[in-house]
Amino acid sequence: MAEILTEKTTKQISSGRSFSLGVTLMDDGANFAIYSKHAKEIFLLLFDTNKKQPVDIIKLERVDNNIWVIFVHGIKPGQLYGYKVRGDYNPKLGLRFNENKLLIDPYAKAFHGDFKNIDDLLLGYDAKSTEQDLSFDPRDNTAIAPRSVIIDDSFDWQGDKKPNVPMEKLIIYEVHVKGFTAHSSSKVKNPGTYLGFIEKIPHLKELGINAVELLPINQFYKRDGLVKLNLTDYWGYNSVGFFAPENSYSTLKNIGCQVTEFKTMVKALHKAGIEVILDVVFNHTGEGDELGPTLNFRGIDNPSYYALKGTGDAPYRLYVNDAGCGNMFNVENPASLRLVLDALRYWTDTMHIDGFRFDLATILPRMDGRYSKEAAFFEAIAHDPVLKNVKLIAEPWDLTTYQIGNFPLNWSEWNGKFRDTARQFIKGDWGQARELAYRLTGSEDLYGDDGRTPYDSINFITCHDGFTLNDLYSYNIKHNEANGEKNRDGTNDNFSWNCGVEGETKDEAILNFRKQMVKNAFACLLIPLGTPMILGGDEFLRTQKGNNNAYCQDNELTWFNWEYAKKNKDITEFVKKLIAFRKRHPILQKRKFTPGQGLNFDNVKDLVWFNENLGKVNWDDASIKTFCCHLDGTRDPTEKDPCHLYFILNADNNAHHVKLPQYQGITWYRALDTSINSRDDISDKGKEQKLDPADFYFINPRCVVVLIGQ
Repeated sequence: MAEILTEKTTKQISSGRSFSLGVTLMDDGANFAIYSKHAKEIFLLLFDTNKKQPVDIIKLERVDNNIWVIFVHGIKPGQLYGYKVRGDYNPKLGLRFNENKLLIDPYAKAFHGDFKNIDDLLLGYDAKSTEQDLSFDPRDNTAIAPRSVIIDDSFDWQGDKKPNVPMEKLIIYEVHVKGFTAHSSSKVKNPGTYLGFIEKIPHLKELGINAVELLPINQFYKRDGLVKLNLTDYWGYNSVGFFAPENSYSTLKNIGCQVTEFKTMVKALHKAGIEVILDVVFNHTGEGDELGPTLNFRGIDNPSYYALKGTGDAPYRLYVNDAGCGNMFNVENPASLRLVLDALRYWTDTMHIDGFRFDLATILPRMDGRYSKEAAFFEAIAHDPVLKNVKLIAEPWDLTTYQIGNFPLNWSEWNGKFRDTARQFIKGDWGQARELAYRLTGSEDLYGDDGRTPYDSINFITCHDGFTLNDLYSYNIKHNEANGEKNRDGTNDNFSWNCGVEGETKDEAILNFRKQMVKNAFACLLIPLGTPMILGGDEFLRTQKGNNNAYCQDNELTWFNWEYAKKNKDITEFVKKLIAFRKRHPILQKRKFTPGQGLNFDNVKDLVWFNENLGKVNWDDASIKTFCCHLDGTRDPTEKDPCHLYFILNADNNAHHVKLPQYQGITWYRALDTSINSRDDISDKGKEQKLDPADFYFINPRCVVVLIGQ
């Protein structure tokens, strides 16, 4: 049973200020500020290291705009603290205050201790009660709850400069910080950590990567249901600390070291010319639905931070769940919006982050519960002097809406249509040629009508959510049995193909063919207009054994096995050369769409579509699996080595005799042919093979060819 919460302290205290939320360190102490509209009293608890109970309990004062403050003298970096909030417990009306539960600071920059729900003590209700969340848990959890940590923001950046790579020149590599080096084969000193990540930067640099998109690194909560199954929230999409780097990705050498080690990683990446983009999750939190834990927002001011719903005499008992994760963060509320903006500024200014990918981004810009381009969220970012200059990438959908192509200027988007169309065409599905033509040229149909550009399309074929590229061509169906849901989880619409055998095989013919399909996918990803994103590990055929929803697998199934990098050097070398090819040709990094309307590109000089006989492409013919694209790079003033590029895509099971356009003084050379099973599949600069005869190319089944005309 909890003791009655009363103030007790030997600390000198003064009136606080509401100029900024969270903890602000000063020469003589620290200012504490926290927002709550519905609380009756708020107490600050200070802890000594490894002490289960607080050494000080200090009552905060409510000032303007529902902000509660106090200034405590003598506070220094490393101080552990938390809050307890007194108020009504009436879940039917959305009020879930429980002063017996220690709460973390929403603005905390680091946490100490494990987020483990021992004996259900992190719940605000009695888990054994038949009333479930309507019941009240009087037990105190101070002894086992994690603490917030006061951090000194000073850091020796040693002249760090952000690379500022233009969007059209980005080669993004999506990667999990821990998974990148957790496997024993990584051979790093600190596997699975921010510091361990640094040791693999040479791999990224050699590959030609200039931006990493990190899966969520904010402190997250591991859902109780998964923990009971000996699983975990590996991907990290259950944030509880929007300002704090995940502590388990650090060496844990000292309190708060995760902040310093994260900054060290960012500095090292910048030194290598690689930008850092964070996958941020502001659409929901790790507190989940009404049966989830009370960690911070729920216990501080549930009605302000979350979108609520209900029926009858319980109009606000339940949570809007458009994110599909139990709750929805209410960014329509000014206090919640302020928190999100403050967090983004902190990561940009203090942590030197270059950009953000917003998970389920359509949940954030809402008006009256619906997605709107006029929402305060968009307005605030557009006019913010810090945020208006960072890279902004949206996942343009949630459970209720699909807004691809409908984000404002200065926003790029994950292009799900590119993924689905490329997958279907490459595996030979009918009716994909017309759609693929749009995707290969920057998706002008999605981004060209409101002043946006090809690089606003983040092109990808695989990402963390789904099959790896190796598995895309090794499995017809998902194999998620290890997730404990009898293979019911994960999408069934993968557009995958096992190339003749389900899963692993020793058949050399099938293995070589799978490699060819992988090369086809990389060619379709890295050559088109738009900003390409590679799933980390695809460059050396990383596998998850057919699991297309590995969110709960923090083990060797998801960790990068670097033995594959040795085994599949040929694919890594192919990707490396393909990235270099893209970088050599500015016409593939265009800031503007090619002239013309829709797909009527006849007589347009810089881009022309052909069928295999140099005739017009009949886009209405659903059976088309072979077509060609001619780009005239001689018209681009930024081309150092002006040339013509001719792409031939063949998803057919049959070979084709493809006629080539003939121009005065132009000779055709083969730069790439994915059907060649040797180092000659892609040529280094100046080593392209001259075609003889020069008027046609015999393209093998299911491959991609790129010719250079000079």
